[in-house]
Amino acid sequence: MATDMSHQQGGEIKRSLQSRHLSMIALGGSIGTGLFIASGSAITTAGPGGALVAYAVMGIMVYFLMTSLAEMATYIPLSGSFAAYATKFVSPAMGFALGWNYWLNCAITVPVEVTTAGLVMNFWFPHIPSWIFSAVVFALIFLINVLSVKSYGETEFWLALVKVVTVIVFLIVGVLVILGIMGGQGPVGLENFTYKKAPFVNGFSGILSVFLVAGFSFQGTEMVGIAAGESADPEKSVPRAIHSTFWRILLFYICTIFVIACILPYTNPNLLSSDVKDIVTSPFTLVFKRAGLAAAASVMNAVILVAVLSSANSWMYASSRMLYSQAREGYAWKILGYIDKRGIPIYGLLSTLVIGILVWLTQFIGPEAYNYLIGASGLSGFIAWVGIAVSHWRFRRAFVAQGHQLSELKYHAALFPLGPILAFVLCLVVICGQNIDAFINMDWSNIAITYMTVPIFIILYIYYKVKYGSKLIPLKKVDLSRRTKGEAFEPADEPTGEKQNH
Repeated sequence: MATDMSHQQGGEIKRSLQSRHLSMIALGGSIGTGLFIASGSAITTAGPGGALVAYAVMGIMVYFLMTSLAEMATYIPLSGSFAAYATKFVSPAMGFALGWNYWLNCAITVPVEVTTAGLVMNFWFPHIPSWIFSAVVFALIFLINVLSVKSYGETEFWLALVKVVTVIVFLIVGVLVILGIMGGQGPVGLENFTYKKAPFVNGFSGILSVFLVAGFSFQGTEMVGIAAGESADPEKSVPRAIHSTFWRILLFYICTIFVIACILPYTNPNLLSSDVKDIVTSPFTLVFKRAGLAAAASVMNAVILVAVLSSANSWMYASSRMLYSQAREGYAWKILGYIDKRGIPIYGLLSTLVIGILVWLTQFIGPEAYNYLIGASGLSGFIAWVGIAVSHWRFRRAFVAQGHQLSELKYHAALFPLGPILAFVLCLVVICGQNIDAFINMDWSNIAITYMTVPIFIILYIYYKVKYGSKLIPLKKVDLSRRTKGEAFEPADEPTGEKQNH
């Protein structure tokens, strides 16, 4: 089914991304408005202790997923990674459904982030229509992505760095406030952890609610796998990026929630806000103000803008690469697999831009349609994570079944098979438990918006399976060749004449 797109027409994918780029791509995709705005609501819902437990468990699950992805990506680095791996290791129907499902997620998330950028700009320029700023952002992220993969990587590196520096400064200031060195009100200590119903509010149900929300905060870490196909040295840079990214994300989220919980009690009404238009109630803004930073709201609004630009930039990139991957596998029009002389899948990028603009326009034509489109991508990231866990399970079993030794792998995922099994189960918990109240109240409209992604994925899978008779690939016949049509990969330490296992 695969077609040799990059050799049949145009140029080739450029392996221009360094380890620092990959680290920041994953980091940038995960540190955003979920941390800067919505982290406070997690403390209100589950209490300080419950929020910490929920984010820690989700962080460990993501670690297992990312090490699974790293094992496959270092062995066969591909653009479009997990969808391509599902095609190779599970079945073509799985790869088809995963790829188009994730592309839908990307194509819808880009205009959502672009819309958010316009709202953030209204903080400073309330009398200028937000759509003007959104149009500028559309043009900006397209320009960044159309120049070269390195321009995308460099932009993402610096945008993500701003977010990282902000979190570090926040943690330093927060600790000084907790110790009474800043803030002028004496030491804060750990009193909020024993205040009223703290540390655990609403018991297990509170932790479960935050666990579901925490999953969205970690969405985007899988982008490092998509970018692996354009990494200069995937065998070293991918594992390094995934390991460093996991610890940074876990450290940032856990420490940030701890600092917020110490300074702001879970009963603080401002913690419930999760709207970017209410930047003055962001827990970051409140803590900075407590420390005496008068310009806290304006500074944090600038950081939120950077976070949104970073997210839009990353999703635009991921969408174009997923379309390229789908075309290479034969799941999309061949022209979408065309690579220009700069190494950019230009028609895939243009398609994402056009679809993104059309989705963005629906909010002016029919807000209800816009909300349904957003709902259509809601759980796509979790379905992609399920795909990663299943693909890795099959990859490792096929690797052993075909007589390979695990010592041949440059990188070994953590705690196999426990890792992918745990990730698979927890992802299903998140997907199924996303909106239990809607089922209890038989709110069909709410159910449709929340779970729309699931039937879309199932329909895509069944369509391909029925039309092409796709079946689960026997372990002995799984393609473990380290070269794939359209994206040749051959480590320098292997002889060029090595026989491929087709």
